[in-house]
Amino acid sequence: MDNGLPRLILAAILAAALLALPALVEAAGRGYWTGIATHVLIFALAAGSLNLILGFGGMVSFGHAAFLGTGAYVVGILSHHASMGIPIATWPFAIAGTESALIAWPLAMLAAGALAFVIGLISLRTGGLYFIMITLAFAQMVYFFFVSLEPYGGDDGLSMWSRSRLPGLDLGSDTQFYYVVLALVALAYFLKSRVIHSRFGVVLRGSRDNDRRMRAIGHPTRRYRLAAFTLAGAVAGLAGALIANQTEFVSPAFLHWTRSGEMLVMVILGGIGTVLGPALGATAFLLLEEVFSGWTEHWMIVLGPLLLAVVLFAKRGLWGLVSRPGEVPRD
Repeated sequence: MDNGLPRLILAAILAAALLALPALVEAAGRGYWTGIATHVLIFALAAGSLNLILGFGGMVSFGHAAFLGTGAYVVGILSHHASMGIPIATWPFAIAGTESALIAWPLAMLAAGALAFVIGLISLRTGGLYFIMITLAFAQMVYFFFVSLEPYGGDDGLSMWSRSRLPGLDLGSDTQFYYVVLALVALAYFLKSRVIHSRFGVVLRGSRDNDRRMRAIGHPTRRYRLAAFTLAGAVAGLAGALIANQTEFVSPAFLHWTRSGEMLVMVILGGIGTVLGPALGATAFLLLEEVFSGWTEHWMIVLGPLLLAVVLFAKRGLWGLVSRPGEVPRD
């Protein structure tokens, strides 16, 4: 019980800080930090979904942004048609647009998950460098598909007239939207922890460490890896739906391979194979970007050496620095 007490105290302090953040920054005259914190939380969600397959499944995907962008476009397209009052013509049906978050966000997850299932079904027949290249190739195919959608802005992207609607809430308020995002991220990380420590998670980690042995004792590891890949894609789709709502704009830039690279950096920076590491990595990466970009437009020159130092001297990422020395990670 004593060993777990500091963790509980730290968790309580963190939860209180996150809940009080909008009020604190507003009182300090820095209300725009609520938007920055929301942005950080959304990418913590996206990076956490990538870490499910990278850190616990050993699948190095360089195409995770395809699922993020797909979720964003689903919300953007549905909102566009709802605003214009024109149904989406899909043979043999005509689908009405909607701004309801209860419809659009699950559809974003469904579309991104379905895309992840198809990509995973093919990509998981390979491994190593071939897996990386195939996921990258698929992601670029999806990227150019959305670039070619001229009715939805093509390369220029698509603006949304307003954010999605939730009964009883005004998501147009940055503060209320922050709390919705915070609740979804907290729920996602809680469920992720449960999945990782379940039988499913044990098989997934066993497949990462020795796939041949896991198959030899009777576990259909490819099915487990495909399920994890699909789940990660669906969660990334939810992150895409949230980022589309925050920016009220969707663009093919959300799907570009550089976005996948940023999420990989967040996971590595925070700690591969840890539950909370990606959230810490996303926070560090985006806050450093916010600070350094105010100094110079070449902020990556400053951030690069810091990332290199973490990789060289903090093998477990930033999470390894804040956890106790010599402690075996339970994540």
